Amino acid sequence: MATQRYSVTPHPVETLLTWVKSGEIAIPEIQRPFVWSPKQVRDLLDSLYNGFPIGYLIAWRNPTVKLKDGSISAGKRILIDGQQRVTALMASLLGNEVMNKDYKTVNIKIAFHPIKEIFEVSNPAIAKDSTWIEDITSIFTQDANLFGLVDKYKDSNPSIDHKVIESNFQKVLKIVHNQVGLIELAEDLDIEVITEIFIRVNSKGTVLSQADFVMSKIAVNEIYGGNELRRAIDYFCHLSNAPENFMTIAKQDTNFTQSTFWEKMKWLKNTNDHLYIPTYTDMLRVAFTSEFNRGRLDELVALISGRNFDTKEYEEAIIDSSFTYLKRGIINFIDQTNFERFTMIIRSCGFITSSLIRSHNAINFAYILYLSSRRQELPPHEIERVVCRWYAMSVLTGRYSGSPETIFDTDIRQINKQGVTSYAKLVIENELPSTFWTGLLPQQMTTSSVISPFFLVYQAAQSYLGDKGFLSTDITVRDLLLNRGDRHHIFPRKYLQKKGLSRGQYNQIANYVIAQNEINIAISDKPPGKYFGELLDQCDGGAKRYGGITDINILLNNLRANCIPDEMLLDTPYSYDHFLDKRRHLMAEKIKDWFHKL
Repeated sequence: MATQRYSVTPHPVETLLTWVKSGEIAIPEIQRPFVWSPKQVRDLLDSLYNGFPIGYLIAWRNPTVKLKDGSISAGKRILIDGQQRVTALMASLLGNEVMNKDYKTVNIKIAFHPIKEIFEVSNPAIAKDSTWIEDITSIFTQDANLFGLVDKYKDSNPSIDHKVIESNFQKVLKIVHNQVGLIELAEDLDIEVITEIFIRVNSKGTVLSQADFVMSKIAVNEIYGGNELRRAIDYFCHLSNAPENFMTIAKQDTNFTQSTFWEKMKWLKNTNDHLYIPTYTDMLRVAFTSEFNRGRLDELVALISGRNFDTKEYEEAIIDSSFTYLKRGIINFIDQTNFERFTMIIRSCGFITSSLIRSHNAINFAYILYLSSRRQELPPHEIERVVCRWYAMSVLTGRYSGSPETIFDTDIRQINKQGVTSYAKLVIENELPSTFWTGLLPQQMTTSSVISPFFLVYQAAQSYLGDKGFLSTDITVRDLLLNRGDRHHIFPRKYLQKKGLSRGQYNQIANYVIAQNEINIAISDKPPGKYFGELLDQCDGGAKRYGGITDINILLNNLRANCIPDEMLLDTPYSYDHFLDKRRHLMAEKIKDWFHKL
C-alpha cells in the first residue's frame, strides 16, 4: 500500500486568514497584480454565505534546511493553489488593498443587502441606498459591534423587521467560520508529483507549471531577497509590454525603485519595441540555463530550496549561492545592452515583427546562446552569425517543441564543453543536411497553418532578402509585414471553392503571397489564367490593372522573388496541385538561400 504523501485538514476561514497575516502561510502572489474581477470576489462571498464549497487550498512546506551554524530551520507553508481566493477574502472582509493589472493599488468594496441576502460590487447608487451595507468590512472590523450595526440599520430602515436584520447580519459574520480544506503536501515530494496532485485536485484542471513553483519559492524567501527578485521579474515582463505604466509602478513601489533591478530596467520607460515580450517563464529559463548551465526548472526549485544533489540534504549555503546566480542571471537578462543587441540580431535576420516569432522556447534558447557567446568572448560578428543561424535552425526543425527542458539541458552542457561555435556548427550540419532542403522541407510545407514555422521563416527570408511584394514595383515584403499587408491567394479562394476544394486545400501556405491590399482587391476571385494573362497584356502596353509593373523582365523577377513558377504566364491551363508542389520546392530553395546568407 502506497504511503500517503499529504494531509487534508479543514480549517475555518478565520484561521487561514490569521495564518496568512502572521506569515505561517506564505502567499507568493502577494506582490503580484490581483487578476480576479470584483464580480468574482462577490461570487466567492455569495458561495460562502450560502454554505457552498469554494475548493481546496494547497500548501507545500519548504524543506527543513541546515543553517550555517549547524542548526535546523523548519520551512514555511507556501500556498501554491488558492492564492487568488485568499487574497480576495482578505480584500473583501478585512479591507486589504490589492494591486490591479495596471499596478495601481485599489480597494475592492463588496456590498450586502440584509433583506434580499445578496452581495454586489459597491457603486455610487448602492452607497446612497440605505437598504444596503455599502462595504461589508464594517461588519468584520475588530471594534465592530453587531448590536450597534443592527440598531444603525434599523434607524435607517424602520419598516424592516429587526429580527430578520439581526439574523442575516449574524449569517454574514459566520462566513469566517466556514470550513475550507487545506491540503498540505509532504516537503520531500518531487516537482512532477506535486504538479500531478495539483492537476488532479484542482476542479478546473489548471496546469501549475514548474515556473509557477519557482516563482513561489523565490517570493517567500525574503532572507535572500526573493521578494525583490520576484518583483523584478514581474515588473520587467509587465513594462516590456506596457511601458506606459512605468511611473505608476515607480510611485506605488518606492522601496523597489531603490534596488539595482529597477536601475537596470529603467530603460524600458522609453521603449516601444515589442519584438520579444518575455513572460516570467521565459526570464526564468534564460536566467537559469545561462547561469547554472542546467536546463530543468525543477532543479532550480531544488537549488533555491538548498538541495545538495550529492548528500540529498538541504543546506543554507546552497540557497545563498543559488540566489546569487539567479539574481545575476536576471540582471543579465534585463540589461539594456544585452536585450537590445539580442533583439537587433533577431530582427536583422528577417524576423522583424512579433507575429513572426511563435516559439518561445526557440527565442529563449537563442538568448541563452547570445549570453553564452558573450561570456565566451566571441567577436560581435560571430555572435550575430551563430545566433541567427541557431535560431533559424531551431524554428525550422522544431528543436524545442517536444521535450524542451531535456534539449535545453543537453545543448547548454555541450556548449560549455565544446564551445559555442564548434557545437553550433556540428548541430546545424547534422540537423540541416542537403536533403533537408530538397526533400523534408517541401514535404513539411504541405500545411494550411499561417503560423506554421515554415511560412513564418519564408516571410523572414523574403524580408531579409529585400523581395518586393507580389506585383509591387517599390513596396517590399518587409514594408508590408510592418504595415499589415494582405495574404493573397494566388489561386483565389472563391475560385477554388467553386471547384469544390476544402478550406485546408485552398488555404495551403504555398498558395499565399504577401501583397498590397489594392492588388489583392483588384485580382478578387479571377482565375489565375485570366489575371496572369492580363498581366502579360499590361506589360505589352495594355491597361494597368494590377500594380505598376509594365516590363516583362521586371514581372518575371517579381514572380521569381515570390517563388511563383514561370509557367503561370503560359497560355495553358495550370494544375493547382502541380502548382503547389512546384512552389513548395521554390519556397524551400529561397529559405535555403536565405539561411546560407546568414
